[in-house]
Amino acid sequence: MRFRFSLVAALLFVACTTVQANTGVAFVHGTGHQTNALNDYWTTSMVNSVRQGLSNQSNYTVINCDFEAYMWTSGAAGCLAGQLHSFITSKGIDDLVVITHSNGGNVMRWIMSNPTWDSRYPTIINNIRWVNALAPSSTGTPLAEAVMEGNVFEQALGWLLGYQSDAVRMQQPSWMAYYNSSWLYGTSGRPSLPKGFWNVVGTDVESAIWDPDSYCGGYQNQVGLEITQNWLDSCSDGFLNCSSQSGAGSVWYYDTSRTDGGEPLSHAQSRRDCFGLDEELRDDL
Repeated sequence: MRFRFSLVAALLFVACTTVQANTGVAFVHGTGHQTNALNDYWTTSMVNSVRQGLSNQSNYTVINCDFEAYMWTSGAAGCLAGQLHSFITSKGIDDLVVITHSNGGNVMRWIMSNPTWDSRYPTIINNIRWVNALAPSSTGTPLAEAVMEGNVFEQALGWLLGYQSDAVRMQQPSWMAYYNSSWLYGTSGRPSLPKGFWNVVGTDVESAIWDPDSYCGGYQNQVGLEITQNWLDSCSDGFLNCSSQSGAGSVWYYDTSRTDGGEPLSHAQSRRDCFGLDEELRDDL
């Protein structure tokens, strides 16, 4: 369980009854160049379920950026900053919950770790309540190394990662170790992030053809992730080791401790309304 308000903060919140926060939620996709992340990445059922937790259900935005680029570039962090800043200022959001998936967590950490990089960053940081990071690739993945090596395994991973993009190159563990030690906050031995970064960790992949749970998020994705899991630790979501997902910020929960039926969340399922994940995120608003 995470205790994210101190007693003093809670008392101040109760005392300030005349102040009403204007809460909003932003959905930040992972690796890929998205132009319709609502339908192609999250699905409307996931987004519509989560935003029911808002007092004003129109206070949401779904980000579409080029996360095939390095995290600090104009196409990645610049695009994300522009869309978040516009959402905050146009809607008067002063209590923003950001929901990220996979590499989206790295782009968010770049913004929160480098407040002087862009004039829009401070407004974004100041109005964030916290980030809920679903299966973030905080310390990278060995699968990115396999893709960059250009071996036959690359073909099997193309559907999952894309090919040799800058974002894939960046998510090699050795590269992420450098970024985490020099540019990014939140990992062990580094300064804390200015706002909470709470991880939901996926621990396994199930793809039994007779199991209805294997079809949430697309059965073909489950089969592919079951294969790629062979190159990862026993605790992984088919794309990321649990150690990477929990490598920055704080663990909110490991999937099976809260999912319906104690089901694990594969990397594909952790961005969909599978096994009550959407309800956890909705209640968190």
